Amino acid sequence: MSLRPAWLSRSALGRSLWTFRREFAWVGVFSLFANVLLLAPTLYMMQIFDRIFISRNEWTLIALTLIVLVFFAAMAFAEWVRSRLLVRAGVRFDEFLNSRVFTASFEANLNLARHNPVQSFNDLLQIRQFLTGNGVFAFFDTPWTPIYLLVLFMMHPVLGWTSVAFVILLGVLAWVSHRLTAPRHERAGDAAIASTTYLSSKLRNAETVQAMGMLGNLRRQWLALYDGQMGSQIEAQRAAMRVQAFVKFVQYTQQSIILAVGAWLVVRGELSAGGMIASNALMSNALRPISTLVSTWKQFIDARQSWGRLEQLLEEHPERVSGQAAGPVRGQLTLRGLVATAPNRPQPILKGLDVEFQANEVVAIVGPSGAGKSTLARCLIGIWPQTSGQVLLDGHPIESRARDELGPHLGYLPQDIELFEGTIAENIARFGRVDPALIIEAAQHTGIHDMILRLPRGYDTPMGVAGNLLSGGQRQRVGLARAIYGNPELVVLDEPNANLDDVGLAALVRTIQALKARGSTVFLIVHQRNLLAVADRVLVLNDGVITQLGQLAQTRTASA
Repeated sequence: MSLRPAWLSRSALGRSLWTFRREFAWVGVFSLFANVLLLAPTLYMMQIFDRIFISRNEWTLIALTLIVLVFFAAMAFAEWVRSRLLVRAGVRFDEFLNSRVFTASFEANLNLARHNPVQSFNDLLQIRQFLTGNGVFAFFDTPWTPIYLLVLFMMHPVLGWTSVAFVILLGVLAWVSHRLTAPRHERAGDAAIASTTYLSSKLRNAETVQAMGMLGNLRRQWLALYDGQMGSQIEAQRAAMRVQAFVKFVQYTQQSIILAVGAWLVVRGELSAGGMIASNALMSNALRPISTLVSTWKQFIDARQSWGRLEQLLEEHPERVSGQAAGPVRGQLTLRGLVATAPNRPQPILKGLDVEFQANEVVAIVGPSGAGKSTLARCLIGIWPQTSGQVLLDGHPIESRARDELGPHLGYLPQDIELFEGTIAENIARFGRVDPALIIEAAQHTGIHDMILRLPRGYDTPMGVAGNLLSGGQRQRVGLARAIYGNPELVVLDEPNANLDDVGLAALVRTIQALKARGSTVFLIVHQRNLLAVADRVLVLNDGVITQLGQLAQTRTASA
């Protein structure tokens, strides 16, 4: 029978946290030593007041002081060890999950979800910081509160009941703090995410905003979000400060009250002077974990929100089992009842496509805007998230192949060319092993080799520099060179001639012919008819349905 709690078994993050149970167990052990040794100052003060002041023996004082110093050193060592254990567990927790969070964030973006990857890693950092902070120490120290209360009861029942009253009061304050601040902190966190996401999305389109004078309008919208964020944060901070102020009042009051109660008992002859001083220390030790819980409640709320967001992300995008390689890739594709849908869209984008494409075939896909051509392109390489039916590559479902192993055999040029931070050579080589011969071959096929050599550092020019020097057509040809790098067996090009001039178009035609000569299967999404001449077959897509499929002359005749 497993000792793991049920909620940890159901939770992806919980299962990850459970792997560090040994570290947390050792933190509990050292917390035991630290809390037991916290009794040393209490016993020391009792001995000073009740023994040394009476006997006036200096050697006894020296011996007691040396003993308590040893206890203090042991307590400091226990505190240091448990802090180090938590820090190590937090770092390992981060290392254990950062790749999973990266992959899940990537899949969330791939699935067209409204998701901020930066927020996911901020959430992971928030959880890690909470795991290594005072809130977790309070969790391990709170079980010792009854022990300290028991000692106070043994000293005198009145001291025990007084301490219990303050413990209950702080517990009520913790509950009130939760009720007052938790919803406000959650609203403030959601407002901050909305404001940051809005701002980052607009900064990505700075040129368009500046050119069309949209800055003022966007600033007004952002300020409305930001004002809402600030209002929520101020409201949460005010509630938290009210609670903190009352907690401090209780903390100051309890010290005076317990001393007053102790003094009253001393006057009555029911407690020694040492017991009066020691009771104050014991009560502080009993209330310290609860006070810490109240003071770190905001961190707990933030960590809980981060936990919830990460939990949802990992549950919606579970870890994928690596696919199995199914022999060499030839490029033969078969669609069986392929249906592609999108969120909040009542009708499917692709409606039950059944078609077979031969290896080493060039297929042009044409159709009006909104017919589903780009969706079909993504389905052909297995990256559209919401599909039913099958896409078979060489007779095997394309998702059954390991993506890392399949990737080098695929080439893809999307409509929106995205070149990444790094050198031109790294971009063409897909940030894998840089093979100069293959990079130059891809650049020469796409006609950009000479252009790249004219850049400040040639192929080693960073894209941050080259991006300001390249035209739209040149960026597209760099993306095309990346798509054909390594001579992939299956290549899908979505409107590859959109930004090309006559020279670029001629280079594109030569590239397609070279791909066919090497045995690649090529799909072209085109609007202009000037590329149809290089295609073996033309597929006409209309409203998600294949209306024609055949050679160019056949499709023209059918259209006529």
